[in-house]
Amino acid sequence: MSATVLSIDAAKQANLNLVEGHKGKQALHETVVAYRANRRQGNAHTKNRSEVAGSGKKLWNQKGTGNARMGSKRSPIWSGGGVVFGPRNTTVWAKKTTKATRKLALRTALTARINDGAVATIPGLSVADGKTKSFVSAVKGLSNAEKLLVIGSFDENTFRSARNVQSVQLISAEDVNAEQLLNFPQVLVTTEALTTLARRTA
Repeated sequence: MSATVLSIDAAKQANLNLVEGHKGKQALHETVVAYRANRRQGNAHTKNRSEVAGSGKKLWNQKGTGNARMGSKRSPIWSGGGVVFGPRNTTVWAKKTTKATRKLALRTALTARINDGAVATIPGLSVADGKTKSFVSAVKGLSNAEKLLVIGSFDENTFRSARNVQSVQLISAEDVNAEQLLNFPQVLVTTEALTTLARRTA
């Protein structure tokens, strides 16, 4: 089994709806930024003086002790007190994109990768025994790329054999997005997946 580079003409014969010229660059940018922003968690979080543990009792009398006036041990100038202007995890990083924008971004990314000669077609990929060693051997016969994205429909054994290979990602044609197409130097598409991609780009 070998891989065949997918040309523009072959893509059109497979009914892939590609973009022409520089159309779709903005949509691609907005979509990739949205994908990355939506994965952002914003875990850093500090507590202000109203949230830290501690009594609210006044530490000593306002006057007469010789000490500076102090109202609470939770004051930011005390050790163990609240933090002023620290990071908060209340920020919502999520960005929304329309279905049409995501579709145009997918078409743009697919067109760019085909123009680069980075997309190839294969009849299929299946590892019956579910062994990682068998999967690595099968992939080496298809591509020498350091990172590889394989788009198609796979059985459970094939997924199991690939899950420990960090340089290769298996994904269905229904789930692949524009960012994933751009992240891998080589993309393999099964013949069956071309039909699904044609429907998604139509």
